[in-house]
Amino acid sequence: MSIDKAVSPRRSWREALAAYSHPRVIAMLFLGFSAGLPFPLVLTTLSARLRQAGIDRTTIGYFSLVGLAYSLKYFWSPIVDRLQLPGLHRLGRRRSWMLFAQCGIAAGLVLMALGNPAHNAAHFAWMAVFTAFFAATQDIALDAYRIEAVSLEWQGAIAATYQTGYQLALICAGAGALLAAAGYGWTTAYLLMSVCVMVGIITTMLIAEPDAKIDRATMTQEARVIAFLERNAHWPAPLRHTMAWLIGAVVCPFVDFFSRNGLRAGLPILALIVTYRLNYTTMGVAANTFYLDIGYSLKQIAVIAKGYGILLTLGGGLAAGLMVKRYGIPRTLLAGFVMLTIANLVYALVAQHFAAEIAAHQADPKLLLNPDIAWLAAAISFDNIANGIAGTAFIAYMSSLTNTAYTATQYALFGTLWSLPAKSIASQWGKIVDTFGYPDFFIYTAVIGLPSLLLILWLLRQKPAKPALSG
Repeated sequence: MSIDKAVSPRRSWREALAAYSHPRVIAMLFLGFSAGLPFPLVLTTLSARLRQAGIDRTTIGYFSLVGLAYSLKYFWSPIVDRLQLPGLHRLGRRRSWMLFAQCGIAAGLVLMALGNPAHNAAHFAWMAVFTAFFAATQDIALDAYRIEAVSLEWQGAIAATYQTGYQLALICAGAGALLAAAGYGWTTAYLLMSVCVMVGIITTMLIAEPDAKIDRATMTQEARVIAFLERNAHWPAPLRHTMAWLIGAVVCPFVDFFSRNGLRAGLPILALIVTYRLNYTTMGVAANTFYLDIGYSLKQIAVIAKGYGILLTLGGGLAAGLMVKRYGIPRTLLAGFVMLTIANLVYALVAQHFAAEIAAHQADPKLLLNPDIAWLAAAISFDNIANGIAGTAFIAYMSSLTNTAYTATQYALFGTLWSLPAKSIASQWGKIVDTFGYPDFFIYTAVIGLPSLLLILWLLRQKPAKPALSG
């Protein structure tokens, strides 16, 4: 059944709730936790650590470029999609790469725990890049597993549980790490986080490899490429086979996407992917530093932003799973986008309210600020619910666009398309705030994503393309 097919509300809600009992949907809760754990530790939580180490805002902004590892993962996704790992290949192509990456994440977090950004910021940045690389590699394999594990009609539910696990990890690596750092120091906090990587490792060892089927048309397409090279390329056999592999792994995913969607629909789809998360990503990297500059303590940020706020994101994500089932992906994308845009404007109002206090504190760092916690709670409430809805709908949308023959490569391509521009732009947030102030910055983050509104409205008018998912 198509996720956009009209059904009665009663049946829709009942089926959506029943989907959460599927064994592979449940397993995705723990794998989502594994995916979310390293993200704050190399970006948002790391920004708080850098700020406390005395690093200036502009340099912290440059540290957000560490996140480019997530954005550039497309360039090694064909390897994860096709290459077998020696010794681990018996686990299956998805599980073996997941386990390999999880071990790398654990090692990277230990290195970051033992490092000190105040002594050598550049060396510490390379440790963060190392960790982010393995985290991005895990995402490639894990996303492929998530899409291949269930059929299309379950994608809303599995995206919701993935988001739930992901957000729980953000609580652990956000609120948990900040509280641990406040009580025992950053070294202990990061060592504790490295132990939490075992959640993903154990889950990977327990789950079964998905049985992803490749349709006949895709197999025929690749066979024609190989046959063409065999007949016309007068190269040594190893070179012919290598070129055939590269074309099948890198070129064919592009050809497949446009053959299913067409150029007139394919380009707007890719443009929507590029623009949809611009407003959230650009604002998100500045959040922790903004909270600290207003005068909130690490404990307050941990409880409100990284605890209470993420629980609201969980609620938004679970609600989105039901909304996708009942109303379809395009309408859920629209609801999430509108709410996120309004949330950015709410942050602008909060920043304007505290503008005088922030300026006074910058002029006299000894001046103690004691902001009302209600302002923080109000802004975070709206923002996190909106992010839960938008993020879950976006994952379900990108998943619906993939072909199981190229799951990892195509989904990683979509990930690169949305995150590379967003994170590159986000890296300049420190300069923008230093030049124009926080209120104008948050208005800028609300405006920057508006092109995606037109693309969502376009999507609402389109007939769903034939899905390539199987499960």
